[in-house]
Amino acid sequence: MALLPEVKSHYGRLKMYIDGEWFDSESGVYRETTNPATGEPIAEYPIALPEEVNRAVEAAEKAFEEWKEMELRRRIQYIYRLREKFEEHFDELARILVQDHGRTIEEARGSIRRSIENIESACAMAYTVAKGEHVDQIARNIDETLVYEPLGVFAIITPYNIPVHAWSSFVPYALALGCTVVVSPATACPVISNWIFKVMEEVGFPPGVANLVYGGREINKTLVSHPSVQGVGFIGSTRVGRELYKLVGELGKRASINAGAKNHVVVMPDADLDVVVPRLLRAFYGMTGQRCLGSDVLIAIGDVYEELKRRFVEASARMKLGYGLDESVELGPMTTAQARQRVLDFIQKGLDEGAKLILDGRNPKLEDRYAKGYFLGPTIFDEVTPDMWIMKEESFGPVACIIRMESLDDAIDLINNNTYYGHSASIFTTNINYARDFRRKVNVGNVGINVAIAQPYAFFPLGSRKASFFGGAHSRIDTLRLFTDVKIIVSWRY
Repeated sequence: MALLPEVKSHYGRLKMYIDGEWFDSESGVYRETTNPATGEPIAEYPIALPEEVNRAVEAAEKAFEEWKEMELRRRIQYIYRLREKFEEHFDELARILVQDHGRTIEEARGSIRRSIENIESACAMAYTVAKGEHVDQIARNIDETLVYEPLGVFAIITPYNIPVHAWSSFVPYALALGCTVVVSPATACPVISNWIFKVMEEVGFPPGVANLVYGGREINKTLVSHPSVQGVGFIGSTRVGRELYKLVGELGKRASINAGAKNHVVVMPDADLDVVVPRLLRAFYGMTGQRCLGSDVLIAIGDVYEELKRRFVEASARMKLGYGLDESVELGPMTTAQARQRVLDFIQKGLDEGAKLILDGRNPKLEDRYAKGYFLGPTIFDEVTPDMWIMKEESFGPVACIIRMESLDDAIDLINNNTYYGHSASIFTTNINYARDFRRKVNVGNVGINVAIAQPYAFFPLGSRKASFFGGAHSRIDTLRLFTDVKIIVSWRY
């Protein structure tokens, strides 16, 4: 097996980045993180002290005063240089992401590319959307202007499943709009977050504009509660998101909280299964199912059920598992042992409820050197019913539930009413009427028409509804409404 050359096998003790300098935490508490494919240690990360978190916020607050006053074109030059540095370090970042997270190299490259697109989008937004509006002579001798002003310091809390993409969904936009940030990454993927800040350091941002602290949930309440923090950008589970939203509400702060999901794919009888099945593999198993836009339930309408099931199971069983630095691998490991155990518990719950396991990925065969890795193969449940727990909650792993329904209306009712999530849903059909009814009636934020993963481009917000989202602004370009507030100027000429 030919692997891409690894950057390193171990990244040592990671440091925090505060006010333009790298620091060891004075807590002296370090925890080990592992390469998901091998189960072997890959780095140690620190747990920040509350006073170190406060120091990071204070550095960001001090930097904000000059950063917001910097000429827009000059501020955007920093952001654009960040884009150039991401291109320069593209392969390195992708490889580290594979080692740190467990995804395949193809998926890692896609994540870095998406992040670059977000950086580009942030530059465009600052020059266009954020320029404000002006109406001359709105009334006799009266002009009126709307301007967007940056609010200050924001906490950005990134998840373990999309550590780079989540960072790019908030940080470039915040900086382009004149805000400053303190980033608290998920402790399951600390290495790639560290390298992002090394790239940012090469750009030469002024000290304090962007800061990095480690500690995860142990420090996030301290970070968000700091009186100088204006709000939070977060991507994670609904349970944690709801708790965070409650805290932010009590503190009177702003939030963009992207939470959990239970996503469905509907396949109509007229769909071309030669097109559908390969796309289903990416939808259900991409990033080993650890993605908020990943699919959970496959709804077959009418007579397409048996043939779709046969083809989907056969194609799923052929997928190659392994270390993501091998270009031929199609499915990497779960990110952590805990994440793998949660999916195993989900599978057991389905069996206990009476669902039938028609493809069992719990004990995949791999090379001996990956025996300690956190691998799960594609897993498919049949004979599921809407009342089952596994039809309502997400597995966040490579698990699919397949169910037959008689009509599109039945499928839409299941999507809208069988779960409290509202993230995404897709349909495969050649009938424009089916497609139109589906997109108009499903109560989700992202809709796919003959697209298995309804992933918006960077210059669109990420839509979410119901318990999949909390806050007043979605991520990406919609963060204009998170990081700024409007000021209306009415002027009268004598």
